[in-house]
Amino acid sequence: MGKESSGNMEQWLNKMASEPYYLFHFLCFFSYLVVRSSAVQVLTPQLTLSLLRREILTVLVFAVLVALKAVREETWEAFIADILFLAKICLFALAFTLDRRIALWYILVFLVIHMLTQQPPSEGLGASTKLTPLQLEGLLTEGSTSRLWLVEFCASYSSSCIRSSRHFPELSITYSNKNLSFGIVDLGLFPNAAEKFGISLSGFMGQLPTYILFENAAEVARFPELDFEATFFNPTITKGFLSRHFELDRHLLDYVNGK
Repeated sequence: MGKESSGNMEQWLNKMASEPYYLFHFLCFFSYLVVRSSAVQVLTPQLTLSLLRREILTVLVFAVLVALKAVREETWEAFIADILFLAKICLFALAFTLDRRIALWYILVFLVIHMLTQQPPSEGLGASTKLTPLQLEGLLTEGSTSRLWLVEFCASYSSSCIRSSRHFPELSITYSNKNLSFGIVDLGLFPNAAEKFGISLSGFMGQLPTYILFENAAEVARFPELDFEATFFNPTITKGFLSRHFELDRHLLDYVNGK
């Protein structure tokens, strides 16, 4: 995350003005200033001072958590998702200090935003190709220029897919060659294809995103495994993890050495 270019900030600011997900969150957080300015007029000086101290403490804690997340997170999407979640907690805590009813209203607003909008995924494809299940099946069964296909099965409604949406395109830029191609299948558009590839969409967490490596039309590796049960403590999907799991460095060396 620390290596992300400053262009990401400009891109996010543009999205904040155009994407409902970011715009509604911005308006929600900005509304606290309006609520606070109205509340200060009726609060006693002691309560106003106490509120100011809590705000300063909350901002300092929030700044520390942002710094930690900036170091640990690999993708901009994951960083923004975590920061917005922390900001909601801080806003609720401050609203609760003002009035419990205000805090409850903010909870309702957060729920409405969650139901009506979703965080947009990364828009880049890198060297990967968007495929329909029929196109993928054709490439695998009829043969293609690539001996290996690494395919990401994802869905735009999955928060896990959104958080990791930048990894696959960036991996494709690094490792794509004549022997190894990268494809993306959106199971949100083709949910009936999930069963064909042994991917479960049921349950609270599901198995998205799922990555499958095909060699000469046969599956040779996947993540998560077929018997995988999603929990809150799943391995974090990173570029390094995917590279190691599918031995992408070895496949690249094989290509370079003409194997």
